[in-house]
Amino acid sequence: MAKITAAEVNKLRKATGAGMMDCKNALVEAEGDFDKAIDVLRKKGQKVAEKRSDRDSSEGAAVSKINDSNTAGVAIVLGCETDFVGKNENFLALANSFAEKAINFNTKEDFLASDFDGMTVADKLVEQTGVIGEKLELTAFEKLEAPYVGTYVHINKIAALVGLSSKVDNAETLVKDVAMQVASMGASTLSFKDFDADFVASETEARIAVIEKDNIELARLGKTLKNVPQFISMAQLSPEVLANAEEAAKAELKADGKPEKIWDKILPGKMERFISDNTTLDQEKCLLDQNFIKDEKINVAKYVTSYGDVSITDFKRVSVG
Repeated sequence: MAKITAAEVNKLRKATGAGMMDCKNALVEAEGDFDKAIDVLRKKGQKVAEKRSDRDSSEGAAVSKINDSNTAGVAIVLGCETDFVGKNENFLALANSFAEKAINFNTKEDFLASDFDGMTVADKLVEQTGVIGEKLELTAFEKLEAPYVGTYVHINKIAALVGLSSKVDNAETLVKDVAMQVASMGASTLSFKDFDADFVASETEARIAVIEKDNIELARLGKTLKNVPQFISMAQLSPEVLANAEEAAKAELKADGKPEKIWDKILPGKMERFISDNTTLDQEKCLLDQNFIKDEKINVAKYVTSYGDVSITDFKRVSVG
């Protein structure tokens, strides 16, 4: 039997991340052959992976990487089975090492097939499944390219990428603030202009139905009823709709006995309220239309314009679970 030294065991441990005894046993089985020992550990990982294939990788770590020129970013989630493993330093190091390499690929499939220290990323996941003893998989992969890209990661549970149309002064602050908005508020699209008309129509019907159902219960309890909106998106507020809303506001002011000479001071606020009440879908789903988390008096679009001639080109968000 080949004599296995501590140095050889340590070398294999550094190369694979496996435990000392697993490395020693693999070297013994491989009769001291380093490459064969790696194969032994890999096969062990395959066996563990097969046994745990039906497990749910709902925990893990979300990480991101931006290239040196800030023109591309990648956000991934390395999934595992338990939060305990997801917070482990070695697991986080593995997730970040994956992100370092993932920045060079545009799709999850290409990345999984790429080289990672002499094996594919997919094989590395299998190997580490054997090392850690939990099912590991890449549960999310998002790539973003733009003239300027930034990121924000929230406690390794959510990672967001944001692209700017140009690198303006203090772009680092702008892009981090908007990425933080993406992470915390979970927008699904950039603007109401991205919505399909059929989607808006079905959402309008569904939301009104929910409010009307709630109002039945509120009426039974003698409580104040919720406002039932006519619309839920700016996509529905045509010039004609806004003109009719303004006329209705004027009629209300007249009925309240407000002097016509002060209407110009009151109308903007009433129209702003009308738009706010009838764009709830945009405020929930559209990044630019959401209230800015650091100053709820303005929306994200207005915050972005405060930096000059720059716009948000795109954003991506990944999360654990």
